[in-house]
Amino acid sequence: MNRLKTFFIACGVSVLVSSCFLRKGGNPTAQDPGAISTATGLKYYRDKAEGFAVMPYHSQPDAPNMRYIEGGRVVLGSFEEDVLGYHDNIERTVSVASFYMDETEIANIHWLEYLYHLATDSTKEDGGKAYKKALPDTLVWRSRLAFNDPYVDYYLRYPGFRYFPVVGVSWNQASAYSKWRTAAVNGDLAEKAGEAPSQKSGGGRVPIENGYTIPDYRLPTEAEWEYAATALISTQWLDEMQTHQRLYPWDGHALRNPYGKQMGNFLANFKRGRGDYGGIAGHLNDGALITAYIYDYPPNDYGLYNMAGNVSEWVQDMYRPLSHQDFDDLNPIRRDDFLDSHGSYRNRWTKTMKDTTITAPEKDPQKIKTEVYTKNPQGFISLISDKARVYKGGSWKDVAYWMSPGTRRFLEQDSATATIGFRCAMIRAGSNF
Repeated sequence: MNRLKTFFIACGVSVLVSSCFLRKGGNPTAQDPGAISTATGLKYYRDKAEGFAVMPYHSQPDAPNMRYIEGGRVVLGSFEEDVLGYHDNIERTVSVASFYMDETEIANIHWLEYLYHLATDSTKEDGGKAYKKALPDTLVWRSRLAFNDPYVDYYLRYPGFRYFPVVGVSWNQASAYSKWRTAAVNGDLAEKAGEAPSQKSGGGRVPIENGYTIPDYRLPTEAEWEYAATALISTQWLDEMQTHQRLYPWDGHALRNPYGKQMGNFLANFKRGRGDYGGIAGHLNDGALITAYIYDYPPNDYGLYNMAGNVSEWVQDMYRPLSHQDFDDLNPIRRDDFLDSHGSYRNRWTKTMKDTTITAPEKDPQKIKTEVYTKNPQGFISLISDKARVYKGGSWKDVAYWMSPGTRRFLEQDSATATIGFRCAMIRAGSNF
């Protein structure tokens, strides 16, 4: 009798001990995996020194300045009349996975923060090469026929321009910033979690398995950018029925606000017509002759500011006129010349670089490179190359046509202008929609 009693007590203790390693109930999830592997029966640990570590996880951490963009099926393409006859973005149906996007363009203050950390952390290692490579080209403001000289010296660094979008940055520079930003944010999260020293300089890798790391910041794909700009989230009626498409990031064909106290005000910063960048004094039509405050104008239905006008924005995709013909219909991107070599596109012009000397007041003469296009009688050279990148959205210097999310243009990835900036995107990790 005593032996039988001891046996039952032992069994009870065994069950009790085992239950301590089991989930509270139901099937395992990412948030509640339990303490024992359902595949092997082996124990999970919190310290990788003891065994296979499964760290606590609740959800993807909030990333600074990011807005959630719920994905889904969408008809991408230009709904604007193709007056130039490009036919490079015809309508097609795709699905875009959920992701995050910066609610604003990256501003001058954000870029100055980047330069500070590069100057502080990299100078000793590489002689300041990283810092010099990250400097925006402020000469993009200069024109032989316009007095924009003050912007060359003041636009980036003067405190009054802090929250204006950074310009003069190339696609290469924007991509490099995205990598640094990822390391900086994850390093700060690691430091706050007491797991690792700060990696704000961008050095080292914070393990993504730890449960508190954010995915990489990066440039959005063209499909993501166009999807987020159009923001059709609020046009759905009943079950998967959209009441209308959009020509701009807002409803209707008008460029002015039709509602409330802002009635009659323009909804974006753009060039209304030849010579009209902002209207007349007393009531400027869009309130800006050049770029504008990154929070100006009402956000779209995803909460994103200035997805039309202010500055055009770099996206990941390599430019090809026929990108719409050969594509994956889930998360499409054109990342290289696969199926669509630049050799397929020809014209009668060749591009060369010519030195131009400019003398600024109280400054030494400066030589800048100028692109010169000449007829090439010996062959056909294309402006479309494997380094041509897409930019979207229209700018302060563009007419309204370019503010339609479906329009697209391209520029060499190492080039910069006073009209192109960028914002970052990020995947929604651990999600299947």
